[in-house]
Amino acid sequence: MDHLSTFADGAPWFVGWGTLALINAALAQGKNRSGLLWFLLSLLLGPIATLLIVLLPKVRAKMF
Repeated sequence: MDHLSTFADGAPWFVGWGTLALINAALAQGKNRSGLLWFLLSLLLGPIATLLIVLLPKVRAKMF
């Protein structure tokens, strides 16, 4: 039973980190960047990835 209580204590933090990764993926796609790549980076970097996405300029659309 101790294992379940340990997981339950960390669950809100885990859910919040995953939600932030989804938000970062959406922000990245809004700037014409890979949502999947930024989702994975966000799982590792968290709020630092958010800061990077916000500071990086939007990628220009390719002509061809």
